[in-house]
Amino acid sequence: MLKRESLRSFSHNLKALWSCRSSMALYKPLFSANFCGFSQLSEANGKARIHRKVFFDMGIGPRVVPFSKVLKLRSCMDRYDGAFRRADDEAGKAHVMAPGHHQFVRDSENFLAEEVGAKIVNGSGACRHGKPLGFPECLVTEKLVVAVDVDEVLGSFLSALNKFIADSYSLNHSVSEYYVYEFYKIWKCSRAEADIRVHEFFKTTYFRNGIHPIPGARHALQKLSSFCDLSVVTSRQNAIKDHTLEWLGKHYPGLFQEIHFGNHFALDGQSKPKSEICRTLGAQVLIDDNPRYALECAEVGVRVLLFDYDNSYPWCKTGIEDLHPLVTKVHNWQEVEQQLGSWVAS
Repeated sequence: MLKRESLRSFSHNLKALWSCRSSMALYKPLFSANFCGFSQLSEANGKARIHRKVFFDMGIGPRVVPFSKVLKLRSCMDRYDGAFRRADDEAGKAHVMAPGHHQFVRDSENFLAEEVGAKIVNGSGACRHGKPLGFPECLVTEKLVVAVDVDEVLGSFLSALNKFIADSYSLNHSVSEYYVYEFYKIWKCSRAEADIRVHEFFKTTYFRNGIHPIPGARHALQKLSSFCDLSVVTSRQNAIKDHTLEWLGKHYPGLFQEIHFGNHFALDGQSKPKSEICRTLGAQVLIDDNPRYALECAEVGVRVLLFDYDNSYPWCKTGIEDLHPLVTKVHNWQEVEQQLGSWVAS
């Protein structure tokens, strides 16, 4: 009789323990992996792709999450009856990026929020564009989609070009003489002749080995990648696409998700406006040194950081930043980092 009562008591306690464990599981985050990824096409710009990403740290304690392991979300997701769905009932697809354990993020919220300007949402659930996510408690941040120019923003193109022009055409110009970034006006030749000279430059070692990275760019971009989706949007020609990709891979490895060429001032092929590329990319911010591109993109709603390195680019002195509210002047990559950080935090 005693053994039977003991077995009955043990069975009862086991069922209670299992029930308690099951109840507790309801309060865990809804993912069975540390990091999960989601992607889908947005209809916000018709057929244009818009990247939206948030990440969740399911680890214990404050720590920096490696970018390669971060949870990437391109849509707001919810879970109902064991299945993932968008908060607005649109279908999405998920893929596991790394296995892990169910953990609350409460311990790491403060640290990561400070690092990436994340917004902490709990209790009533998270919202994006007014639609509830339905997560019980989590760290949510939307990654800023940033387009980055190449010449004079990532690399010193004009300095290398001037050396070639001096040696090949006996025309000595310094960067300080370029009151406008249209070479034929500085070289006193036709636009067609200027385009030919630039394409000659592309075939030389002046171009292949003479363009050096802008100081501070790589370090700043590495930090920005924690809360920004970075892509290149350049006016460079298709003729130098391969070398450009090689140069970016050498000096800025793994930092850019996409690279787009406008093919401006090309000898052949169609060109594409930067504003159109930014719209297709879903870029919210453009970093560029050319006031013309800055105004073009600002007029379609893209914020622009007009890059005037060390206040040394004469073609940037147009006052456009005072004329258009979406254009902000910056003078180095530290200022770029600070400005983007302030926008995310707000």
